Amino acid sequence: MRTTVNIPDNCLSEIRKMTGAKTLTEAVNKALCDWVRLMEMKKLKSYRGKIIWEGDLDALRNSEMSENSTDEK
Repeated sequence: MRTTVNIPDNCLSEIRKMTGAKTLTEAVNKALCDWVRLMEMKKLKSYRGKIIWEGDLDALRNSEMSENSTDEK
């Protein structure tokens, strides 16, 4: 989507430096995607201690390790 936005030059230059983006568009896209991901993580953290999980964590870890080892072969 195309849009026109006024962003302070100093802010945009910092975003470009931090993201290593080559273009202004790439810098803004990376910054927005990172912000969305950060907000999603913040929302997930709010569930800490509120959800009861029942299961065997060791078995889950072992199955993930065995899946990863078969994928590498």
